Amino acid sequence: MKLDEIDLLEDAWAQGVPHDAFDLLRREAPVHWHPEPDGPGFWAVTRHADVVKASRDTATFSSELGGTFVDDQTDEALAQIRLTILNMDPPKHARYRRLVSRGFTPRMIARLVETIEKRAERIVDDVVDRGECEFVEDVAAKLPLEMICEMIGVPEADWHRMFELSNMLVGRDDPDFQYESTSAESAAAEIYAYCDAVAADRRANPRDDLMTALVQAEVEGERLDDLELNLFFVTLVVAGNETTRNLINHSMQALIDHPDEHRRLQADPDLWPTAIEEMLRWGTSIHNFRRTATVDTELSGQPIAAGDKVVLYYMSANRDEDVFPDPHRFDVGRTPNDHVAFGGTGVHYCLGANLARAEIRAIMRQLVDRLDGFTPAGDPRRLRSDFVNGIKQMPITFTRR
Repeated sequence: MKLDEIDLLEDAWAQGVPHDAFDLLRREAPVHWHPEPDGPGFWAVTRHADVVKASRDTATFSSELGGTFVDDQTDEALAQIRLTILNMDPPKHARYRRLVSRGFTPRMIARLVETIEKRAERIVDDVVDRGECEFVEDVAAKLPLEMICEMIGVPEADWHRMFELSNMLVGRDDPDFQYESTSAESAAAEIYAYCDAVAADRRANPRDDLMTALVQAEVEGERLDDLELNLFFVTLVVAGNETTRNLINHSMQALIDHPDEHRRLQADPDLWPTAIEEMLRWGTSIHNFRRTATVDTELSGQPIAAGDKVVLYYMSANRDEDVFPDPHRFDVGRTPNDHVAFGGTGVHYCLGANLARAEIRAIMRQLVDRLDGFTPAGDPRRLRSDFVNGIKQMPITFTRR
């Protein structure tokens, strides 16, 4: 492979993460100009140090100026996505993040651990004697979906519909996730209408949940309007569900592909703290976020002009040889492990990182402690996306320990 043959756009991800391309880029062109057939092109940033630097420097590398998606947006779409915390810069970002951050502090997650562990146990109870399952829907999707829906205040009867709608939104380019005649646009309309109904109920009947906190919150003396509430709701449902689900999927795939590490973890429970961090590094669930240069600058000696798109590739950073010895080895005892699975460092560090860690630990411990002999029962089917590192289906077989 040559540099001018590298393609990091959508079709390149159909068979998995293009690690060969990332290895070449980190070696020869860590800040590489990547053309776009329908756009101006962008800088692909693949080394750990550069991803961290750009993540921390929000004044130079803006999330708000052009949004966080690789594709350029219309002015109307850009104005809308700038109402989400993913697409805000400080100080606006900090004001909005504070509205929900209290629900995700280490203290709050510690209060939820018992609930998380009981639900993980029940989920594995449902499959333990079957000897087989479709891992994504039967196991991986359930715990993060249940927890975020309960934290927001979505009733249990609607949980599965939230699962379908979030699939449609992140899988807008995947035909398997466009159910019947429902498009991503109509899915967004449905979830917005649902949010409006929940918000109206919370205004009349406040509860101890995140939706009540949002409808009662004020930013600079004003309550959030309907669109701001809708976008917060979508961000919480999708980010609190899809990302952790796929981290669990990739953690299971790692154990299948590395049976020695699976047995090592079974034999030594003291490895769980490092194992969870390695699962996060290995299964990085978001491929990239875009930034836009606000001024002329440089990364790794490469000049970057004001207005240029700069795309940060987290999976590549998590395989950087300068940071992770033998980076393509799954090692449940790896330490240190300075991964960027939660988006690097800085103000956009994942709000739900503590919740995700608690959920992954709970479900993976149940699986490792109670089941054995994980074997594929068919090829996993990947999500068609250059943004989400997703697995749609993963049938497996196993035995009870």
